[in-house]
Amino acid sequence: MRCFVSLDLPEPLHDPIREIQATLEPAAGLRATDPTQAHVTLQFLGEVATDRSDTIISALERAVAHPNIEPFELRFGGLGVFPTLEYISVVWIGVERGVTAVEALHEAVVDELHPLGFEPDDHGFTPHVTIGRMDHGGGKSHVQSVVTEQSPTVGSMSVTDVRLTESVLTADGPRYRTVESIPLE
Repeated sequence: MRCFVSLDLPEPLHDPIREIQATLEPAAGLRATDPTQAHVTLQFLGEVATDRSDTIISALERAVAHPNIEPFELRFGGLGVFPTLEYISVVWIGVERGVTAVEALHEAVVDELHPLGFEPDDHGFTPHVTIGRMDHGGGKSHVQSVVTEQSPTVGSMSVTDVRLTESVLTADGPRYRTVESIPLE
């Protein structure tokens, strides 16, 4: 199964994401993500054998048990892109408040999963929620305008758990399923 570790956004944040996506809608080549599946990825794991789930869940339990990890608030807002404004592949909403706490959680997750063979990303961690993917650059100028001229606020959430999430690729895009939810204490 294809998996990642996530913080899933609650339902009250789905409509504000849809509103932001609507401002980007005229951009040719931009494919919006499903707001009901909005999340912050703490670490992408890739293909994982089903029989490794328990080992991964145990590692996540150790990660959230670190002394500096406790429930916290995240506030989402602002827009950004990966990799650059000149070549856009992903459009995202950033984290305005709670960055230090989510970075600490990310580090704890990476530290516990690395010994199991899960390599950390080779780029720095930027906490974000993907709201669109560019299939081609036809609408790049519209995306550039929205990203540089608008700084929308989405809202806040309480982070009380991390999830081991399975990603099932379908013709309509990925569908996510929570394998296990691990509470922060």
